[in-house]
Amino acid sequence: MFNPHDNEYHNLLKKILADGEKKEDRTGTGTTALFGTQMHFDLEKGFPLLTTKKISFKLIYSELLWFIAGDTRLKTLLSYGNHIWDEWPFKWYLKANNLPIPETNSEEWKTKMKEFTDKILSDEEFEKKWGDLGPVYGKQWRKWKTPDGKEIDQLKNTIETIKNNPDSRRIIVSAWNPSDLEDMAKAGLPPCHCLFQFFVSNGKLSCQLYQRSCDTFLGVPFNIASYSLLTIMIAHVTGLKPGAFVWTGGDTHLYSNHIEQVQEQLSRESKEAPTLKINPEIKDLFDFKLEDIELLNYDPHPAIKAPIAV
Repeated sequence: MFNPHDNEYHNLLKKILADGEKKEDRTGTGTTALFGTQMHFDLEKGFPLLTTKKISFKLIYSELLWFIAGDTRLKTLLSYGNHIWDEWPFKWYLKANNLPIPETNSEEWKTKMKEFTDKILSDEEFEKKWGDLGPVYGKQWRKWKTPDGKEIDQLKNTIETIKNNPDSRRIIVSAWNPSDLEDMAKAGLPPCHCLFQFFVSNGKLSCQLYQRSCDTFLGVPFNIASYSLLTIMIAHVTGLKPGAFVWTGGDTHLYSNHIEQVQEQLSRESKEAPTLKINPEIKDLFDFKLEDIELLNYDPHPAIKAPIAV
């Protein structure tokens, strides 16, 4: 079966393998990279959650709710059973306390990281000291600090502009706040998906994301689904239909220890794209809860494990 969403992503993987250049990177892993890439996803043709490997919709949705709420506490994600941010605050905790850092993805790393996250959940004082990731995405989306000490709710302003001035060319949310980049070290790195813009035409809402750094095998499939979901949610509460999601990448790379996994994924045939069922009673973006969106008809190939570069 031809799935246009899988096809867009597979074509990007093939292009990186064919035309990418070898580059060193911050993690010391090594990459094959291209600069300046793009994918287009028509949201009227199903939800772009890849079918050639299984991806957890719950992880994507719960993280997005965390962003939308303006939350920066690791404990909130852990309460959802979401562990996709654990590595970075754990590594920061070890470095801040001059503790030995085990090899990433080793059994010792996994054991000690679980001890860390268990303590975040159970020890209030420890959580207060080590459980805040700093001024990361949600903080910038909802509480961008101005020089005079005020706060800008970019996401709320975006909704109001879509409703009241849909032809505006300034419907933009930025997570790239240069004055906060150093404080974002708690999470391990500055925002990767750093700016997105909305476009309204013919009763449809479209979104374009700019992502400065793109872990194409592990991270990008999450980013595609997350921002497509955000676009669908905002379209829902503003009375519009979902249009397109355009993903634009800066440094678009495959880590050297992901190549075998990429080849395995490329060998698989895509399946029918899933769809979403949204609670029609939700009228405000900030009222969404996990139970308000259901993923339907998702029948992917099995997951493909790969080490994360921290």
